[in-house]
Amino acid sequence: MQARSGRDVTAAWADLALAGHRLPARTVLDGEAVITTEDGRISFEAAQVRAASSPARAHRLAAQRPAHYIAFDALQLPSGDVRPRPYSERRAALLNLLAELPRNTPIQAVSATTDRDTALPWYNTLHHQGIEGIVAKRATSPYRVGRSGRWQEIRHAETVDADVIGCTGPQTRPRALAVRLPNGRTALTQTLSAPLAAQIAQVLVAARPAEQGRTDTGETYTKIPSGLAVLEVLAGTTRHAVVTPLRLR
Repeated sequence: MQARSGRDVTAAWADLALAGHRLPARTVLDGEAVITTEDGRISFEAAQVRAASSPARAHRLAAQRPAHYIAFDALQLPSGDVRPRPYSERRAALLNLLAELPRNTPIQAVSATTDRDTALPWYNTLHHQGIEGIVAKRATSPYRVGRSGRWQEIRHAETVDADVIGCTGPQTRPRALAVRLPNGRTALTQTLSAPLAAQIAQVLVAARPAEQGRTDTGETYTKIPSGLAVLEVLAGTTRHAVVTPLRLR
């Protein structure tokens, strides 16, 4: 199992990795690991805690709250690379593939529909369960890495993805992150939660930050190379607007 950055995260999600052994060899799926609370709500915080845990602690957490893998798309099947094929074909192949797994598998296909009247109630009601929105994809589109005009996220929260360019505090326990927002503004986030700080610390230590930088408003931070991590944030549009960190993408 790999994070979006390419980092090996198998140890943190060993329960899902074991379930993945039921998939045919050479299968590659795009999806997200999720953990739900006792009331059935998706908890991003619980997922962050798991992602930042040692293998031993992750094993204990998995026993308490097993994870699920929500498959968004199929990239490769035993027959070969399917990314050039239309999404409608990849979706059908994904459903056929998962239908062969045991009934109690934690690997599930994301809900999807071509009917707007079905999707609209999902958007209006499922956010109470921790689902942040819906994604619209063209049925004819191939799979493209990164952002694409062929698909669109419709979120309840006005969140954006920001490039992490540095941090404040020790690399092993950062207090805040310096980010570059899509409009080009550089800013410091609010104080990181403990799980998020532990998760990003792995990137910071590997990057070996050294040089000092300044945000648009003059705050100093320790730089890391651009492109190593992407952070989902709530960000206002004014020069001094607060940037609230949510999770690593």
